[in-house]
Amino acid sequence: MCSCRASGGGLVQPGGSLRLSCVASGKILSIYQMGWYRQAPGKQRDLVASITSGAVTNYEDSVKGRFTISRDAAKDTVYLQMNSLQPEDTAVYYCYARLLAQGAYSYMDYWGQGTLVTVSS
Repeated sequence: MCSCRASGGGLVQPGGSLRLSCVASGKILSIYQMGWYRQAPGKQRDLVASITSGAVTNYEDSVKGRFTISRDAAKDTVYLQMNSLQPEDTAVYYCYARLLAQGAYSYMDYWGQGTLVTVSS
């Protein structure tokens, strides 16, 4: 059984910064990709950023230049550094890991519980 646990959300003023962390745990053989989605009230869940085992990154257009995703492979951890936060970044942020678990035949996505980011003055 594998799982992800996210942390680092909170309340921040516009223009501020936050750093989210997500740790994958369990009987993991290999992690191909980790990343973050977010869901604002009344909206669908959208991809924010992702990073592969080869360090290939992908960002949603509105966060390019403000958010940076990174990964510590030795710790099975992904980070999302969020700078110049704006009210429209307010959402629940969900992390995921696309991984191969021991005993599994294919890679599957495992999700964290979500962490709330509120940007408000």
